[in-house]
Amino acid sequence: MRGHEENQGYMFSYLSPEDRVPSDHPLRRIKAMADEALRLLSRTFDRMYAKEGRPSIPPERQLKAQLLIALYTIRSERLFCEMLDYNILYRWFLGMNLEERSFDATTFTKNRDRLLGHDVAGRFLQAVVTQAQTAGLLSDEHFTVDGTLVEAWASLKSFRPIDTPDEGVDDDDPGNVTVDFHGQTRTNQTHRSTTDPEARLARKGNGKEAKLSYGVSLLMENRHGLIVGVAVHAPTGIGEREAALALLDQQRRRRGHPRSVGADKGYHTKAFVDALWLQSITPHIAMVAGRRTPGLDGRTTRSAGYALSQRIRKRIEEGFGWLKTVGGLRKTRYRGSARVALHAKLAAVANILLRMAKLCPT
Repeated sequence: MRGHEENQGYMFSYLSPEDRVPSDHPLRRIKAMADEALRLLSRTFDRMYAKEGRPSIPPERQLKAQLLIALYTIRSERLFCEMLDYNILYRWFLGMNLEERSFDATTFTKNRDRLLGHDVAGRFLQAVVTQAQTAGLLSDEHFTVDGTLVEAWASLKSFRPIDTPDEGVDDDDPGNVTVDFHGQTRTNQTHRSTTDPEARLARKGNGKEAKLSYGVSLLMENRHGLIVGVAVHAPTGIGEREAALALLDQQRRRRGHPRSVGADKGYHTKAFVDALWLQSITPHIAMVAGRRTPGLDGRTTRSAGYALSQRIRKRIEEGFGWLKTVGGLRKTRYRGSARVALHAKLAAVANILLRMAKLCPT
């Protein structure tokens, strides 16, 4: 029998978002782990807000919204708030009922300074890493480091001389000015972006175009390839190596002493190798043809552990690939290193939770 369309809606509804989400949906496991980690940050959230006044959007809800933005590759916070009006799955994940109105996109902007002031993203990341360690998913001894470039939210037109920022600017169109920098030598020492002064001009390799960028470094444990540390730094020649040493130092102070660290040829320098040996960390760094570095000789490179680290270290590229293609980190949406670090750490949290949901499905 043919069914007929009925446009009349129901006056009352007793259906909850919980009933609409399948019992085997992967977000169920992610939600449980995220809620557990956020409960550990309750005291931090109490210090972020005044004791009196009108209640704000719960910080737990804002952080879980950032996880959804990363997991589902939503291009902006404004679009997410629009989708929240009709997406039952998102409402369930944030603990909202069907009648509750979606919050405004400016909620993210107004509360971001609170998150930055108390390093909430870093605390959230460490709480999730602690869960992975409790579940026996992490290696406490063997790690991998690497770095990449993330394009800044600034145009090359904004990269102007520090002393005379208006030089060469044609004001024929105030909304999109014409800048003629043909034949000019532009460097990070003489020029600065007027849009994002903390961004630096960098390129990935010879023959590649230079872009305003930030450097992002990751520390990965070698058992399951989970990200355990994130650092944002200036894309200088030594920025990646300095960030790697800082991440290893944080790991040593929080969860024990690393025994080895794998890295690619960009880390094959005498200063970096010596710094690792001073911390009693064995450098499993890729060899450069024709370069002999004290401390990185046959006694290290002929070991079985070195060969294993060289094979596993390539898995860190999977983390970078996910953060850029899915997590929205190919080009950052924010300006300033602090906000870029907030974005990178929350995207890393989403990646860890997704991996943990697959490794520990029950």
